[in-house]
Amino acid sequence: MSFFKKLKERMFRSSDKIGEGLDALVAEGAEGPRDPVREVPDSVPEVPEPLAPELPEPVFPELPEPEEPGPDLPEPDVPFPEDPMPEDAMGQGMGRVTLSPGPVSAGAAKPGLLGRFFGRAAVEEPRRVLDDAMLESLEEVLIQADMGVDTAVRVTANIAEGRFGRKISTRELKGALAAEVARIMGPVARPMPIYPQKPQVVLVVGVNGSGKTTTIGKLASQFKAAGKKVVIAAGDTFRAAAVDQLKIWGERAGVPVLTAPEGSDPASLAFDALTKARADGADLLMIDTAGRLQNRQDLMEELAKIVRVIRKVDPTAPHNTLLVLDATTGQNAVTQVDIFRKIADVSGLVMTKLDGTAKGGVLVALADKFGLPIHAIGVGEQIDDLAPFDPEEFARALVGSEG
Repeated sequence: MSFFKKLKERMFRSSDKIGEGLDALVAEGAEGPRDPVREVPDSVPEVPEPLAPELPEPVFPELPEPEEPGPDLPEPDVPFPEDPMPEDAMGQGMGRVTLSPGPVSAGAAKPGLLGRFFGRAAVEEPRRVLDDAMLESLEEVLIQADMGVDTAVRVTANIAEGRFGRKISTRELKGALAAEVARIMGPVARPMPIYPQKPQVVLVVGVNGSGKTTTIGKLASQFKAAGKKVVIAAGDTFRAAAVDQLKIWGERAGVPVLTAPEGSDPASLAFDALTKARADGADLLMIDTAGRLQNRQDLMEELAKIVRVIRKVDPTAPHNTLLVLDATTGQNAVTQVDIFRKIADVSGLVMTKLDGTAKGGVLVALADKFGLPIHAIGVGEQIDDLAPFDPEEFARALVGSEG
């Protein structure tokens, strides 16, 4: 199954929310197909009745008195046929009607009134004039899908350009919206860059439950399959479950996982992991970090400490700082990006859990507001459920387009 098919099938909540909203928009003020034969004017002008002409009184002539009736005469004996029409004659005439092939007149080939009506209705789609009321409703649909007010207003204005005042169908509206979303997402759809620096340090950050550990495991597996030597550092030393989960992913991908005792200093682990990865000639070092709530200042400072420590080994590290975002958080993801990019100099985004939310539009808002590269999106827990971000496929899946 292609990733687009999987994306389209699993992004059901986002696509249903937007797609159903667009269907309702057009249907609300749609003008169905019109048939001139069925059109009836609102009012029929009154036609005065013609006045009857005045006629002269009729004059009846006097008729003569009737004569005395004569004697009754017998009725003539007229033979009546026993069978007025033979059966064969009736069959050939009135009872059986046989249509012989022959030329048909042009008038007989025309469909009837119902045929013309239903034939045309099957082809034509409901259409609605794209006016101010429809644009306002379209903004509301996009805002409800967490596209954000500013982005929703810009997207709606761009759709209206060149279409305002024209009748538009649901299919055309979905196509226009998908094209506009793809236009916004196109510049940010970039895979994570690979540098010649060895080891390339990839720091993975995000809030609790965003899917960091799973994302690291999937990326490590994919890089290993591409021929890269990968090492994982389990920097979330406060959660034993996170370390165990990384070990499982490391075993699946055949990638070593470096750990430290529970409660150890994450910055110290990052320093040791980078030193070992350099000595072993690794291509990539992926460092997991503890899930940090953006309103916990102490945890954010700890993240900044990790960055300072690994730069003592490599002043250019980290070479990539991936922020993993949970799509179900909606507009809260905008706040997370704003804070994390100030603390950790975020270089790219990974969006997870698009399969379980109606808030997929937040990815459009992030691209429109920050312009950060979107490296990958996830729609499930399997190894192939994380794939490079494709703006056109995402746009079609988001709006529920069949194209």
